Parts: sequence; C-alpha cells; structure tokens
Amino acid sequence: MENPLLEKYHIPAFDRIEPAHVEEAIRTLIERQEQALKQLEATCTPDWQGSLEALEALTQPLETAWQAVGHLVGVKNSTALRDAQAAMMDEVVAADQRVRQSRLLFEACRELRASEAFAELDPARQRALELRLRDARLAGVELAAEAKQRFNAIEQELSSLALEFSNHILDATKAYELIITDSGGAQGWPKSLKEQASQSWNRSRNLAESSAETGPWRITLDGPSYLPFMQHCRNRGLREQLYRAFISRASKGQENNGLLIPRILRLRTELAGLLGYDSYAQLSLASKMAPDLATIRTMFARLEEAAREPAAQELDQLRGLASESGQTEPLALWDLAFWSERLRENLYDYSDDEIRPYFPLPRVLEGLFSLTERLFGVRIEAADGEAPLWHCDVRYFRVLDQAGEVLAHFYLDPYSRPETKRGGAWMDECLNRRRDASGLQLPVVHLCCNGTPPVGDAPSLMSFSEVETLFHEFGHGLQGMLTEVDCPDVAGIHGIEWDAVEVASQFMENWCYHGPTLSGMSGHYLSGEPLPEELFAKICAARNFRVASSMMRQLEFSLTDLWLHCEHDPCGEEDAFAAHRRIAQRLSPMAPLPEDRFLCSFSHIFAGGYAAGYYSYKWAEVLSADAFSAFEEAGLDDEQALSETGKRYRSSFLALGGSLEPMAVFTLFRGRGPSIEALLCHNGLQWITAD
Repeated sequence: MENPLLEKYHIPAFDRIEPAHVEEAIRTLIERQEQALKQLEATCTPDWQGSLEALEALTQPLETAWQAVGHLVGVKNSTALRDAQAAMMDEVVAADQRVRQSRLLFEACRELRASEAFAELDPARQRALELRLRDARLAGVELAAEAKQRFNAIEQELSSLALEFSNHILDATKAYELIITDSGGAQGWPKSLKEQASQSWNRSRNLAESSAETGPWRITLDGPSYLPFMQHCRNRGLREQLYRAFISRASKGQENNGLLIPRILRLRTELAGLLGYDSYAQLSLASKMAPDLATIRTMFARLEEAAREPAAQELDQLRGLASESGQTEPLALWDLAFWSERLRENLYDYSDDEIRPYFPLPRVLEGLFSLTERLFGVRIEAADGEAPLWHCDVRYFRVLDQAGEVLAHFYLDPYSRPETKRGGAWMDECLNRRRDASGLQLPVVHLCCNGTPPVGDAPSLMSFSEVETLFHEFGHGLQGMLTEVDCPDVAGIHGIEWDAVEVASQFMENWCYHGPTLSGMSGHYLSGEPLPEELFAKICAARNFRVASSMMRQLEFSLTDLWLHCEHDPCGEEDAFAAHRRIAQRLSPMAPLPEDRFLCSFSHIFAGGYAAGYYSYKWAEVLSADAFSAFEEAGLDDEQALSETGKRYRSSFLALGGSLEPMAVFTLFRGRGPSIEALLCHNGLQWITAD
C-alpha cells in the first residue's frame, strides 16, 4: 500500500496518515527535491519561468507533506507522531536551507531583478522576487563557508528546541489535574463549568461515574477549564493552588523549559551576529512592517500613557469590591479573575452562563457566514464528507462566489481537546492558492479553536470570548481563502509581514459588537429566541471592561519579548525570568510572584513565529481598528454602504495578500496612512492622549 504522504493528493489523507509513514515519506520527498534542485541549478535562467516558477514547483510536495505532519502533531498528538517529526526535523531544516542558500538560484534571481525583464513582471511576481532575495540573504546565502556551516547548525538546533519547548507545554498541561470531590469546592460554579469538569473526569478515566451536580470534577490547565474555574471558584485556597500550577507550567522536571530559554536566546543572538545585526530584534525587523525599534517604542509609550492610570484605577476597583465583600486578605494574583468577574456581574448584571445558551455553535456559524456574505459577497456551505478528517468533531466547508463558483475550502476543528490537541486557537494553511501548468489550485485552510465541547445532548454553548475567538481565526482564514493572487509566494497569508498578519483577524472581532450581526448569530439552543436586547446592551457596555489592564498586560509581554531579543545579555547576570519580573513590576499594577515562570509557557516567542515580534498584536490592532472605522464612517446599519465598503476591503486586504507591502494595502483601502486614534477611541482611552 502506498504511503499516504506520498500519494498524488489534493488534500493530505489526514484520516490515514500514521506516525510510521512520516520518516519514509519525508526522506523520499527530500531526496526528490534535492535531485530536482540540482537539475534546476544546472539549467536555471534569469527569468521568471527559469528560476522562481520552477523553484515553487519543486518545493511544493515536501512543503505540503511536512505541513500535514506538523498539523497532525498539533491536533492529533501522540508520542509516536512527535518522535517521527523530531526524527526528521534536522533533515527537513537542512533541505530548506539547501534551497534558500542556493547560490546559483540567488544569482539568477538577482540578475532578473537588475534586468529590464523585471519591469515586465506583474506586481505580485515583482514582490515575490524581492522577498525571495531578502529571505535568501536572511537565510545566510551570502555567508562564507565556515560562517554558513555554523549558521545552518544554529538553525537546526533552534528548530529542535522550538519543537521540544512546545511539547513540554503540551505534556505539562496534559499531566496536571485538580480533582474536586467536595461539593463545597464547587460552590459558586456555573452550570457549564460543572458539566464540563464532570465530563472531563469521566473521559479521563473512561468511566461514567461523575455527575455535574455531585462530582467528582476535574479541572485542568487548559483555557476552557482554567479560566472559568479562576473566575467562579469561591475557595481561595483552590484558586491559589491552580494559579501557582499555571504560572509554573513546563518549568520543572523533564518538561523544564527554563533550561531551554537561555540556550534559545544565545543561539538567536549568535545567528543575528553572523548576518551582521547587533541583535535578534534587528534581524527580526528586517522582515517586518515596523521600520525600527524606536517607532515601536514610541507607539508603546503612547499606549502606556493612555492606559497606566486607568489600569491602576481598575485594580483599586477590585480591591474595594473584595474588601466590601468580606475578603480580609490583601488582593492576590489568584483573586484577580474571581473579583473581575464579580465586578463585571455587578456593573453589567449578566453572567457567562446567561450568555452561553444563546450562542450554540451551529447558530453562531450561521451568523458568521451570513455576515461574510453581506460584506464580501461569498457563500459558505457545508461540505462534510468531501475531505478526510482527523477527528469526528471536525467540519469541512466550501466557499463560493455569487455565481456559485468554488473559491476555497476550510476545515473547522472547534473544540478544546487537551489530551491530543495543543492549547490556544490558530489558523494554518493546508493548501495555498497557486496556478501552474496543471491549472489552478484553490486554497484550503485549517481553523482550530479551543471552544467548550458539547455536553450531553446539547450543542457546544459558547462563551462570548469563544465567539470572538472564532471570528478572529475566521478573519485569518478569509485572508487565506479570498486571495486573488496566483503566485504562491505572495498569495493569501504568504508574503505578509508578520506584524501585519493580525490585521484581518482583529478586524473581524469588531463585528461581534454589531447589533444586527450579534442578533443574527444568536438563538437560544432550546427555544430559538435571539439574544435579548438588554443582554446585547450589557455586552456592548462591558466591551471595554478592564481594557486598560489588558493593554498593560500586552505591553508587558511585548516589551519583555523585545528586551530579551535586544538589550538582554543571555550570558549576563540577569536571567530571562528576572528581566521579565523587572519589566512586569513597571507595567503591571500587581507584580508577579518570585516563582513566576510564565516565560516557560510563552510559546509565541520561543516556539512560534513571534520572537522579537509579539508587538505585532498591538501594531496590527492599530491598523485593524482604523480599518473598521471605515465601516463605521460609511454607516454600520446601511446595507448598501456596508456592501460597498466590504468590497473595497475584500479587494485590498483579502484579495492582495502579500503581493503589496502592508502599508500600501492599507493606504489603498483607507486612502491615507493609519492613525492610533481609532484604537484608543474603541478602547475608550482617547481622551487621555488628546492633543
């Protein structure tokens, strides 16, 4: 039987790929790629067809198969699959380096860039060529032999360390459980948390002995379990126990990421030095939208100025409420989520459990798809059964234009599954849009969320934050699916500078607060009644609840990331944890505990693509808020104006992908450069920095 990773498929056979297939298939594809690369190097010419087009074709099979392996590690994790991925990591990295460091192809591309033929290329191909040259230089193509050898060794080790870092977080999260058997420990819990925790206990033991009302209940460090517990558990000692476990994830024993962080930072500093940069942050910015560190810091200083005093006031509110409610102990970090939820309930008079019944996942999807049709003129239909799945909860959909022509497909993996699926939510590519001799390949994307799973006969009942998360990831997906660029290097999310990739996702979150949209995606799972207007008003009123504290938290993460990759000396006296504590003490109204090891689970910068780039969330939020303001100015309740503005947004942000620089795309849509005022206005903070 042929290895499914080697089949001539359109979509990887996710239902048949096993760990035993990985090494054979990936090694075979690496060998085929190397043979094709040697042939191309011998025949390449300084024109599009003879260099970049041929290069795209020869790298696609390995890229697609390796993406499939990585995807399955994220959603169907097992020791055998992880071992297979780890066994091939060095060889895959080496194969990628071999392509990016091909001197013959680099010279052909550079010659094309300097020729008159460059001007005859369409803008997408011009941009793709520019990015190839930039990325080749950043991959060390121009390094001398000895320096290149060291560069490659560092890249391989960093890839292995990132994989190990991520696996440690998954293992540490999976290993921890807090079992509550006393009904007093569950006092104050909402029904949804009791049901979820009871179901988790039963599934973890393959039993059906727990009930939502009597327990036992199992609490984990996975988001849909951890956060509701911290918000509603009245037992302060249990909250402290879970909080301390959460902030020390992956910091002990065999899963100790604290041992990996200094090594990762040292290697990144050395890597930057080999390429002639003073720091890894400078290397990172060489492929970002932000022009320099000074620009980022100026923006952050303004955001900090706007948020600092309101954040202190927000903390005083919590202290006052806790004291008035009878808590005699000083407010501690494990109290924040609990008293924040009590304050929100007091101020806005609703609870999460009042909201959930109105947001069953099927109804939310209907509303989301209806909004997409109104704004962008595309229809979304279920296509279950037309593609291989990796889990029974996964759905498959097709995206069509108004004439009924298929534009793209997407997977939706909606629920938290901590035993086999990594935490958080993400969008990733399965297949990118491309056109070659065989025709047009349509995009297929993965949307992976961490929503609350169904309990009993009821569908998944979503919290409002889970609704926002779905809209966020769908925004990423739209950029991957509605691209009109046929050149894969700059189609969809490809070629977009990292600090601009969150614009489309954060833009979609704004629609969760739009009355007609919210009404259209709500419907009580039993009665079908839409969300009552008074509840909608309360949700909108609560939109900026503790927004200043949230902003300061994001600034803390971003500035810690920049410090570690710029000013921090990995071999100096101050370790990374001390650096984080120092920055947090300046930015956070409450200093972290001395034993806080948050960095050990900060996968964004140590195992993801956000190293020296976590600032991207706030940077992109400025652009997304300003983009949404265009719809507000046109009139959110004017369907014709929404449609016209939506078409302009689709033809720029969604259609162009990475074929233009992000600032050019923004200016094309907005008619000017971005302004920070829209974000501050949406956050209710604009008055603090008014000129």
